[in-house]
Amino acid sequence: MDGDFIIGGSFSLHAYMHTVYNNYTSMPEAVKCKGSIDTRELRFSRAMVFAIEEINNSTELLPGIKLGYQIYDSCALVPVAVHVAFQFLNSLDPTFSTGNNCSQSGMVMAVVGDSGSSPSISISRLISPFNIPLVSYFSTCACLSNKQQYPNFFRTIPSDQFQAAALAKLIKHFGWTWIGAVRSDSDYGNNGMASFLEAAQKEGICVEYSLSFYRTNPQSRIQKVADVIRRSKAVVVVAFASFGDMKILLEELSREPFPPRQWIGSESWVTNTELTRYSFCAGAIGFGIPKSAIPGLRDFLLNLSFFEITASSVLTEFWEDAFNCRLKKSTATVDEKVCDGTEDIQNLKSQYTDTSQLRITNMVYKAVYAIAHAIHNAVCHGKNVTAQCDKLTKLEPKQVLTELQKVNFSQNGYDVSFNANGDPVAIYDLINWQKHESGITEIVTVGLYDTSLPVGKEFRINRNVTWMENSTNVPVSVCSGSCPLGTRKVIKKGKPICCYDCIACPEGEISNITDSTDCLPCHKEFWPNAKRDTCIPKPVEFLSFQDILGITLATFSILGAFLAIITAAIFFYHRTSPIVRANNSELSFLLLISLTLCFLCSLTFIGAPSEWSCMLRHTAFGITFVLCISCVLGKTIVVLIAFKATLPGSNVMKWFGPLQQRMTVMSFTFIQVLICTIWLVVSPPVPIKNLTTYKEIIILECALGSAVGFWVVLGYIGLLASFCFVLAVLARKLPDNFNEAKLITFSMLIFCAVWITFIPAYVSSPGKFTVVVEIFAILASSFGLMLCIFAPKCFIILFKPEKNTKKCLMNKNQS
Repeated sequence: MDGDFIIGGSFSLHAYMHTVYNNYTSMPEAVKCKGSIDTRELRFSRAMVFAIEEINNSTELLPGIKLGYQIYDSCALVPVAVHVAFQFLNSLDPTFSTGNNCSQSGMVMAVVGDSGSSPSISISRLISPFNIPLVSYFSTCACLSNKQQYPNFFRTIPSDQFQAAALAKLIKHFGWTWIGAVRSDSDYGNNGMASFLEAAQKEGICVEYSLSFYRTNPQSRIQKVADVIRRSKAVVVVAFASFGDMKILLEELSREPFPPRQWIGSESWVTNTELTRYSFCAGAIGFGIPKSAIPGLRDFLLNLSFFEITASSVLTEFWEDAFNCRLKKSTATVDEKVCDGTEDIQNLKSQYTDTSQLRITNMVYKAVYAIAHAIHNAVCHGKNVTAQCDKLTKLEPKQVLTELQKVNFSQNGYDVSFNANGDPVAIYDLINWQKHESGITEIVTVGLYDTSLPVGKEFRINRNVTWMENSTNVPVSVCSGSCPLGTRKVIKKGKPICCYDCIACPEGEISNITDSTDCLPCHKEFWPNAKRDTCIPKPVEFLSFQDILGITLATFSILGAFLAIITAAIFFYHRTSPIVRANNSELSFLLLISLTLCFLCSLTFIGAPSEWSCMLRHTAFGITFVLCISCVLGKTIVVLIAFKATLPGSNVMKWFGPLQQRMTVMSFTFIQVLICTIWLVVSPPVPIKNLTTYKEIIILECALGSAVGFWVVLGYIGLLASFCFVLAVLARKLPDNFNEAKLITFSMLIFCAVWITFIPAYVSSPGKFTVVVEIFAILASSFGLMLCIFAPKCFIILFKPEKNTKKCLMNKNQS
């Protein structure tokens, strides 16, 4: 259509080019497109015509100026797009026709197009030196935002950079980490997929395969891509492909059944209703331009006169394909009917007539209005909107290019503006293919993605999503399942990071989040639970009065003390009897008292250690045992001296009387008291939490403080016991009816044996068993002294009173 200012249009009405082999001997044929007409693209081109006619009828925008248009078919191919670009540059010189219709043809003021990124790149490069702006409605390649290479490029549809990031966030949102990827082998597909893969890598998503294809590839190439999709383990397939390419791939996939796949689609094909006939794609999800409404467009599309149809080769092709007839009798075959103009386009089911999903159509509408506003600002600048603009104003494309960068308006409630890269604000609908019970697949909007919102809040879902196989459950697509709590991920050698094994956390460490890459060590006083997903306080262990072992040892301790007291009572009651008087009753009573204390000091080792109990248990043990051994040593010396005193002329006994015996016991005991005092002053035993013997429990025990002090105390006891043992051995065969020395020898033999075995047992016993060994040694040695020294005497006193006489004791021949 002619006009005062011409706007160019490039639309991919067909998908293939008629190949011509030139012989260079005649004029080459004009470029022709072939294949069935894309009725959706036809709707786009008609929307441009509708917008221009609406502007021409407007009294506010470009009043008094008529816009014209030149619309070409680019066939979605670069060679044809190059040819179209030359058509925009090589228009006829200004002509004057009849009437007052003065047209400034020459170059077009701006171009609307193309739907493909590759054709748009070609057109932009060719018309850029002439400063002709190109406003695309469907070219989304992020590469076109480069103003150094494409200074004249604008678009009303967002860049794929935003869509790629949105798709990566969508996949991450649903927990898919193992996906397949296919793309168109074009600028749109390659650049879009590159942006997506970069965003996916940041989100921790792994790609099993990434394949490219093009609709003009050999069938074997398309089949190879389809076979990879069929055999792969990835359930989710991301397709960054144009409609024409995707149609070819889905057609190939439909030939053979294959496992269900969850399709994730780019805007180019996921909003195209023609592809919903492939039922295995039901449940597909992706992003699309928000739906819109353009008042009057549907009536314009359907209001086609028979003359208008016959005058346009494109509309003629559309009409004949839609109604399966021929407009000219001469072209109709015998089996074909002739179109007579009575065909009902109102009830035609076609993408041309489907205005329920006006998404890209609105992008065309906005592109035309953006150019019109730029021309208005350049031609009608400073004039009242009701005044007529001067249509004879000399207008250069460069002026339109400059004004396009500044446009900012609203049309039918849609905001139109461009940033420094020529891109609009990115807003997407989240699209879902939902299959109804009737078998029809419908494109439903289930959410929104708005880049103008704060980070982290751009994406939201507000309706239920239907997945593959009409399921309401989100499909799972992972290389390895999630690692549960208590485990960590270990990447399989030679595999992507999404393929891993789940290894249980090592001892002492936990993981309290799913898919943890590291395990965290527990605090030293805590230990992992059985599942190793949380740290719990370590159980505290010590020998308590509630333990069976503690109760048993306490019982024996009290029993021993009770036996010592009973023995003392028996001796006191029979203190005048010969057997008691003959065995140094004073030392015997002192020995019984010390044995009682020895039995009772073992109770200080039972229970939770405290500062006082730690100091008391070791010092009481050391002092009472020295007191006990000192008494035994005193009795041994008395036996030896008593034998010497019986020899003629010996008065040794007067040098070791009762006073000397008491002084000997006190002296030996005082030395031990002094040792213990120095130990307590320098480095006393203190209660500690032993965290090293057992990793999973805390042992409350008494640290020795000074190990030297402890071993000096034990060594002093051992020294006295050894000395006593040697003296008892020397006196064991003294002639006497009741040999005290022999009984002391046996008691010291048991005592020394117990404490010699105690040392390695004490050193090697872990935890509370160290205390058990110590108590056992105390009780064993105490019972040994009790049984060896006092049991025979008590037996005679209680059960053999006839032997408890001076005569029996003095009768050396009586056995």
